[in-house]
Amino acid sequence: MRIEDNLETFNSLIRRRGFIWGPSPEIYGGLAGFYSYGPAGMALKNNILSLFRTELRAFEFVEVECPTIMPEIVWKASGHLERFIDPVIKCEKCNNILRADKFLKEKLPDQMIDGLSFEEMNQLIKKFSIKCPKCETTLKKVEEYNLMLKTIVGSDVIAYLRPETATTTYLLFNRLNQDARRQYPIKVFQYGKAYRNEISPRQQVLRMRAFDQFEIQLFIGKEQEMNYEEYEEFKTHILPLLDWKLQKKKIDIANKISLADSITKKILKKPAFAYCLFIAHYLTKKLGFPEEIIRFRQHSPYEMAHYADDAWDLEIYTQQFGWVEICGVHDRTDYDLKQHGIFSNQNFETSMGSDPNVKEIPQILEIAFGPDRIIYTLLETAFNVEEERINLRLDSHLAPITVAVFPLVKNKPDILDLAKKVHKSILQERIVSYFDQSGSIGKRYRRQDELGTPFCVTIDYESLEDDSVTIRFRDSMEQKRLAISEIIKFIQRQLKQNIV
Repeated sequence: MRIEDNLETFNSLIRRRGFIWGPSPEIYGGLAGFYSYGPAGMALKNNILSLFRTELRAFEFVEVECPTIMPEIVWKASGHLERFIDPVIKCEKCNNILRADKFLKEKLPDQMIDGLSFEEMNQLIKKFSIKCPKCETTLKKVEEYNLMLKTIVGSDVIAYLRPETATTTYLLFNRLNQDARRQYPIKVFQYGKAYRNEISPRQQVLRMRAFDQFEIQLFIGKEQEMNYEEYEEFKTHILPLLDWKLQKKKIDIANKISLADSITKKILKKPAFAYCLFIAHYLTKKLGFPEEIIRFRQHSPYEMAHYADDAWDLEIYTQQFGWVEICGVHDRTDYDLKQHGIFSNQNFETSMGSDPNVKEIPQILEIAFGPDRIIYTLLETAFNVEEERINLRLDSHLAPITVAVFPLVKNKPDILDLAKKVHKSILQERIVSYFDQSGSIGKRYRRQDELGTPFCVTIDYESLEDDSVTIRFRDSMEQKRLAISEIIKFIQRQLKQNIV
């Protein structure tokens, strides 16, 4: 099958089987940048979130939740009102609006676009006579476009919907500091909605106007960043790192290197930051992504945010969109707390190092995942067509449905009743089970393969005689005969071993 046909089949699947619908609301024609998750999509998302929460608690992170709307002063302090701006070009003839840097990257692949000022982009547009892709009119000036969504709270309080969850976490520092009894690092994460008024959202859920974020923060002292105890446990871990110097040489193959060697060779500066890269990689691997499609790409000094001392994107390779960022790891220094200290008249200095008399504002290290991007890349990675059989090879603990139960025939009451009894017994153990009696057994298998269901249980004539069933494995399509009394324990063992 051609890649184009494969992708068309995949795009059809995620709509048809209830993973992702939209743009929403579909009955009114849809609004760009807004998508809905169907039952399968929500089940997958919740399984991912559950996995992340479980793993992060094992690494001693705690969770918070904050409001999605904050007053204007918060965003003045954070710099979003001033700097959360996209460069755009508006065609004077047809009013087509383009994201300038992305558009120029497509039109001028041999030029370095990252980090260019508005004036430098204007010069490139003039030099190469860049035209509007819709009407062929020569484009002119790059302009500012603020991505913040503004609202009014009450009758007169100007506020904004948060463009990321991180800032709202930082506002809790005093409370977190007290709650953690000033023991550092303070390790915290937050999951929730964020909003950005994107000019031209595209690429399905990869770039939306309302989207999920799962952001992990470490509040840490400068001394501890360089002498971080947990780094010692994971410093031999190998990561695929594509630093900005390799990119400058037009190299796009990541260098597989241990955290320890990356510190020695000065690819990474701080052991605590290296630990954050490990956490990001560990969680990504837990989702079942194969190693060969994962890489960390470092931001160049020209691309990096003004507050950052270092920044890396964890990217997944996709057939449809190439390398897609699903997570950003950032060394935010003390910028955030310093700014909020100034605007709120609060003093965030605290004793963090070996000398209790020396106080400092905590540094912040951030691991920011985009769950919507995880879902898309995970679905595309798991999608497989084998001799016209669509098989979604999701890890068993992430699949929307764990077990499907089939009566071999629906016109024999004894088989139907036993199948319903088996189905309910699985549900009682809080294992997700789906009952299906419609169509041939082959079609029922295919429907579950499309959803990634790892196990199918069939009740047949033999089941009435010896209380046994056939359990079928999704990936191998092998079948095994099993006593009904053993089904629950067997499935639980398979899930623990992630066998599908």
